[in-house]
Amino acid sequence: MTDAVTVLQNASIRPSVQRIAIYDYLCKMKNHPTADTVFQALKDDYPTLSRTTCYNTLKLFEENNVVQSIQIEDEAVRYDADISNHLHFKCTKCGSVHDIFLKDNSVSKKIESIIPSSYGITKIQTNLWGLCPKCK
Repeated sequence: MTDAVTVLQNASIRPSVQRIAIYDYLCKMKNHPTADTVFQALKDDYPTLSRTTCYNTLKLFEENNVVQSIQIEDEAVRYDADISNHLHFKCTKCGSVHDIFLKDNSVSKKIESIIPSSYGITKIQTNLWGLCPKCK
């Protein structure tokens, strides 16, 4: 796991105790938690952590490319500390969200090739839905 303090400092984010805890949680939890899930998981260990601080911290992280937000369902934004180029898969039966890593960037390259050059792509996010291996 990458050292949270170093990651935050490299992004010019002051590494407070709460920010470190939030980033560490996102790195450890690969289930792409919502802001509320992060807050609920950390509030007992960090009594001064507020829901607002949690939301604002996640927004700060996203603005500074420390995490990415994903919206794979209508009702919730989820967060992922892995900002590498990958797909997200949601199981329509159990609701779990998984990372799918490709051996190359063929999907992104294909998308970029069909978009007119007059557009400037800043982010490509691909979501897939179906049955995970456990539910299949």
